[in-house]
Amino acid sequence: MSANLRPSGQQPKNLATYDSAFLKACRREPVPHTPVWFMRQAGRSLPEYLKLREGVPMLESCARPEMVTEITLQPVRRHRVDAAIYYSDIVVPLKAIGIDLDIKPGVGPVIADPVRTRADLTRLRDLTPDDVPYVTEAVGMLTAELGETPLIGFAGAPFTLASYLIEGGPSRTYERTKAMMYGDPELWTDLVDRLAEITGAFLKVQIEAGASAVQLFDSWAGSLAPDDYRRYVQPASAKVFDAVAGYGVPRIHFGVGTGELLGLMSEAGADVVGVDWRVPLDEAARRVGSGKTFQGNLDPTVLFAPTEVVETKAREVLDAAAGLEGHIFNLGHGVMPSTDPDALTRLVDYVHTQSAR
Repeated sequence: MSANLRPSGQQPKNLATYDSAFLKACRREPVPHTPVWFMRQAGRSLPEYLKLREGVPMLESCARPEMVTEITLQPVRRHRVDAAIYYSDIVVPLKAIGIDLDIKPGVGPVIADPVRTRADLTRLRDLTPDDVPYVTEAVGMLTAELGETPLIGFAGAPFTLASYLIEGGPSRTYERTKAMMYGDPELWTDLVDRLAEITGAFLKVQIEAGASAVQLFDSWAGSLAPDDYRRYVQPASAKVFDAVAGYGVPRIHFGVGTGELLGLMSEAGADVVGVDWRVPLDEAARRVGSGKTFQGNLDPTVLFAPTEVVETKAREVLDAAAGLEGHIFNLGHGVMPSTDPDALTRLVDYVHTQSAR
């Protein structure tokens, strides 16, 4: 077992999943087959998800335990993936502590009153389990239903959350975010440190309710140069991972366009390094070094090609991962909304068959 995953202080709550292929891969132990799950597998591309969500706003759906449970289970039933990922959104903890925000279809999270001054930090209060009782309830329902299939909890990383809060919504340039980062580094540090505390608390709620692993999404960290990531972002991400280190559950770190940051992201404390489709897994391992499991990294758009092409490209991913200490097959980003669900089911079966030991 990896020293990083040796429980210190607390045993993982959901021990039924301990010998699953997914958790074995996280611990860099021999597996019966390469485990598979997909980012954004819960929703979007599934007709049963679209039917269930019809007329229900995104944030409202995240606060309904029965709906969260059903949506999280749908891809497990359909695709036979090796892990479920909790259905939620990275801005849920911000909404829970009172930030006025909404997720607008076709746009993404929109913040009514952006955070841009020191006085604005007072709105970022502590998050407690009482703020998200629906999360505790839903995770409990899920772990009872999933049995030996692990549940992955998740949260947004401090940098990505900060970018939404400062910009007021999605951005391509992150101009206001970087203006604060460079122009007022003390305010920036206090902001991401505060967000690290909130994020750590949100992950703790999920783990204590029964999640078997957690993933930190730093979706927009790829907009940063390595030196800036090291100075302005890595300490806050490390604080999140440190907050949950004692639970003995694997910690996954993923960002988009982060090929130049993989080594630094690994140093923040993750046990599993997520890799997008731009960097082959063997090259990612060279950049990171030993002692980590790697997750990825088929280009999501490949799923729109004929089956034989999907299988060829999946084989390339498996070949690139052949020398790794641990590998979890995933896409290099999330499932795209117009993806044929049957293509995902066929891909899971192909990976399982081709990697069977």
